[in-house]
Amino acid sequence: MAENEIAAAEPAAPENPLRALGAAIAAAAGGIVTDVSILRGAELVLHAQRNALPVLMTLLRDDPRFAFEQCMDICGVDWPERAERFEVVYNLLSLAHNQRLRVVVTTDADSPVPSIAGIYASATWYERETWDMYGVVFAGQVDLRRLLTDYGFEGHPLRKDFPLTGFVELRYDEELKRVAYGPVQLAQEFRNFDYLSPWEGMTTLPGDEKIHLNRLEGPA
Repeated sequence: MAENEIAAAEPAAPENPLRALGAAIAAAAGGIVTDVSILRGAELVLHAQRNALPVLMTLLRDDPRFAFEQCMDICGVDWPERAERFEVVYNLLSLAHNQRLRVVVTTDADSPVPSIAGIYASATWYERETWDMYGVVFAGQVDLRRLLTDYGFEGHPLRKDFPLTGFVELRYDEELKRVAYGPVQLAQEFRNFDYLSPWEGMTTLPGDEKIHLNRLEGPA
């Protein structure tokens, strides 16, 4: 290359639009957003401070740069080994920009998560289901009725340490002539193990009666 020749600049790599969106939200939300990541190359995920969740959700809904007008669903994830074992996951949709966003906050069994039912009306049912299945409490949510307790159910079934068999069962008592509760009895036939192989378990085949008789009495 000659001394006075100017080297051509290499074209800049195009910016990932999801990464740019995550950076813009984090900048607008201040310290509320604690982490921004992109999963599988196409899923934008924000981790946020639990107590400031309503502020972040209001920003995501009302700021025209983001316009996430709809909360599509809320779900939970249980990590029993963590101090804050539950993740509450919010999936948002922007019809204006054709974009999706996942917001994640963490909590334990005692610390409530601020309700966003006043921001997204659809959150009312999902928060109630998250409480029912995981036991996550939502502060400000006035409709945390449980469906499963209507049937005498105790506990939250989607916790990973939830007992699989339960302790009581419901049956119709013929003597009492009514439905009654009682201890669980695993009476299914497939649970009565004899610990024998099929060859050991079948001691007499059809037509072998004469052979067994000879073994007992000895050959004639």
